[in-house]
Amino acid sequence: MCLGIPGKVTSVQDNPMGLKMGTVEFGGVAREVCLAYTPEARPGDWVIVHAGFAISLLDEEEARLTLQTLAELAASEEG
Repeated sequence: MCLGIPGKVTSVQDNPMGLKMGTVEFGGVAREVCLAYTPEARPGDWVIVHAGFAISLLDEEEARLTLQTLAELAASEEG
């Protein structure tokens, strides 16, 4: 099973090879992510990221609901 995690795009840039890249924040942790599959992504947008690639855009409410569900799942596994 593959799991994509919502993150918020904080910056967008092209890398030297011409790929669109972005910095995406996941709960305070920033990571470089390839935006080739979501070229319309802009700072402030939410994306689903899997294996270093943003694979889709989503709205803020959907991102927050997904993060809440993931937190509830993690809590249920802890105890």
